Amino acid sequence: MTDTPFEIIGNERKSRWLITCDHATNRVPPEVCGGDLGLSAAEMQRHIAYDIGAAGVTRLLADLLNAPAILSRFSRLVIDPNRGEEDPTLMMRVYDGTIIPGNRHADGTEIERRLNAYHRPYHHAYEDLAQRREDTVIVAVHSFTPKLNSRSPRPWHIGILHAHWDCRLADPILEALRREDGLCVGANEPYAGHLPGDAVDRHGLQPGRPNALIEIRQDLIADDAGQEEWAARLAPVLRGALVASGV
Repeated sequence: MTDTPFEIIGNERKSRWLITCDHATNRVPPEVCGGDLGLSAAEMQRHIAYDIGAAGVTRLLADLLNAPAILSRFSRLVIDPNRGEEDPTLMMRVYDGTIIPGNRHADGTEIERRLNAYHRPYHHAYEDLAQRREDTVIVAVHSFTPKLNSRSPRPWHIGILHAHWDCRLADPILEALRREDGLCVGANEPYAGHLPGDAVDRHGLQPGRPNALIEIRQDLIADDAGQEEWAARLAPVLRGALVASGV
């Protein structure tokens, strides 16, 4: 891989905010199975490969908050930067009913190679950004599919995820969003708010940095207009929540 496995924008910005996007792209580097995990183009456009729309929201939100941002440059199917190194879902062999041919026979040596090439450099760069200030506030941007295979439709427009012992930033974000008419807001929906070893745990919770993980339903941010709408909606919410939190 000739380029870095991450992209940093606004590195010179002095804001307390650090905006992150762990699942920014569906790209498979050429060093992994020749750049093809054996899935069709249609499968690689699904949520199993990346968080649809999340990269666009991240870029726009970082601009609006005058904040730095870090985005992955490899698909979550290569190796998932939002999983701890010991997590059994670090490299998925089956995801939402789809077998990942390029991962079926990957052994420990191959997983270690992918950790060294992609996962660890991403997290080293992430931590360098987080350490640029002592009062860094982390906001992770993700998106979720409106419906998993064989599951019920998900009603939420947005979910705010957080660990139960650190609600400093999440609670005022939730309060602000719930004041908006017609918005279905989930607290630790559609996923649980804490996964040991994940990116927020590693860079937010363990060092004691205020944090929140934002999950936006993918159909709402699948195009430029939706991404612009949600970034514009979230920027003032985040500013107000930080003031209200007192952190």
